[in-house]
Amino acid sequence: MLSRRSVLLSTLAATAIRPGTALTAAPPQAAPTVLRLIQRTIEVYGKPASVYGIRQPDGTEGLTTHVGDRFRVRVENRIGQPSLIHWHGLAPPWQQDGVPGVSGPPIPVGGSADYDFPLAFGGTFWMHSHEGLQEQLLLDAPLIIRDQRDVPGRQEIILRLNDFSFTPPEEIFANLKKGASMAGMTRVAAPAAASGGSAGTTGVRPMPASMNAIGGRGSGGAAPAGSAATPDLATAPDLNDVTYDAFLANDRTLADPEIIKVEPGSIVLLRVINAAAMSSFHFDLGRLDGQLIAVDGIFVEPIIGRHFPINVAQRLDIVLSIPRGSDAYPLLATVEGSRGRGGIVLAAGNAPIARVPLQAPAVAPEITMDLEKRLRAARPLKPRKPDRVHKIDLTGDMSKYIWSINGVAWTPEVPPLPIAQGERVALVMTNMTGMPHPMHLHGHQFQVVEIDGVPLSGAVRDTVRVPPAGRVVIVFDADNPGTWAFHCHMLYHLAAGMFTTLRYV
Repeated sequence: MLSRRSVLLSTLAATAIRPGTALTAAPPQAAPTVLRLIQRTIEVYGKPASVYGIRQPDGTEGLTTHVGDRFRVRVENRIGQPSLIHWHGLAPPWQQDGVPGVSGPPIPVGGSADYDFPLAFGGTFWMHSHEGLQEQLLLDAPLIIRDQRDVPGRQEIILRLNDFSFTPPEEIFANLKKGASMAGMTRVAAPAAASGGSAGTTGVRPMPASMNAIGGRGSGGAAPAGSAATPDLATAPDLNDVTYDAFLANDRTLADPEIIKVEPGSIVLLRVINAAAMSSFHFDLGRLDGQLIAVDGIFVEPIIGRHFPINVAQRLDIVLSIPRGSDAYPLLATVEGSRGRGGIVLAAGNAPIARVPLQAPAVAPEITMDLEKRLRAARPLKPRKPDRVHKIDLTGDMSKYIWSINGVAWTPEVPPLPIAQGERVALVMTNMTGMPHPMHLHGHQFQVVEIDGVPLSGAVRDTVRVPPAGRVVIVFDADNPGTWAFHCHMLYHLAAGMFTTLRYV
């Protein structure tokens, strides 16, 4: 079954630049790195699950390269359906951005596409499908561009977070649209003794008996409300549309977590990527001290801490200090509004590894904007008055599961937001719904300059949360001409219409 987004985008694909011209082939003297879109099987609580993946021919997941190099990549599609990969956080020529029907058509079954553009900045990025609902099936991978943060000889660890359901994503989306009592219907639960809860509840958060039209759902699963009216601030927000079977860290649950050896007394760079389709996490370093040095790959003034929120599609670069002596250190990500969690374990020396409960002891609270307000860009944009301001109201009708921008659910006929090359552009985002929305701008890095009316010199990044009833202002420089997507990165919100484009030449 095609998703609404696939149908909408495929109607535009016929008018997009064809594969021969949309992508620039790598020069003959430079062999491209091959990335294959594949089908694979993982194990979730002892049950096999068919998912996708992005692998090099030698099995390497994703890609690690260096700032200053060229991004020369060939993507081969071996998953049995059309697909297209977006290089999340990079600034390629727009025809190579990987959004079907906007930057070009999908790669056909058995086909390939070549990419070639310079890498002007480094950091922690990721790649994922922008076709239909494939991202829910783990069609994503890390994309690391090494720069000065990569100290020779220092260990680096990549931690990729995903939410997982045995229910096909098309069925999840259909249930959301028809208001089913549970969007993720198949339950594969860990034993109650291991999870800390009853069997059949992994990843489920208790829902209020009723909520108002904007606050969220009445009976779980598909939420019934969310409109363009002013939100009722006294009503608790709805944090999770979908009930998931598991939360994965590097493809594994806490029933069998990845255990990574580290040297006692060493310094480690941890790259956390939230590749989940719908879930935002509270990330907990436990007993380790961490120094947050970058968000979305871009340096910030360092912040010391042990607890950091990470919204859908965001990344955290954290420098860890491993104490001397043997010990084990779980690094855990708990979904906001849930007890569900995933994570890895760092093992220093020969310490025994204790089992980590699959569920948190209590429901995690809503993620606040406290960290976002504290973040300061290490290299902020040059001060400049915006040349153009666009008012972006985040809107929706949860009873029909339609999400929108300025009251319009996107179709290819919706005109792009106009801007001009060289302008400083401000996007004033106001969330008129009862759910948070992590908003992502393609092809550019923006700076957060205001949260709820308070100006700041915030982080430079590519994805920012706009909480229910919240207002966030971002600015960016129109220095990469083309047609660019701007959307909520919660997969089913995007598929339901919270998407638009910006265009300039």
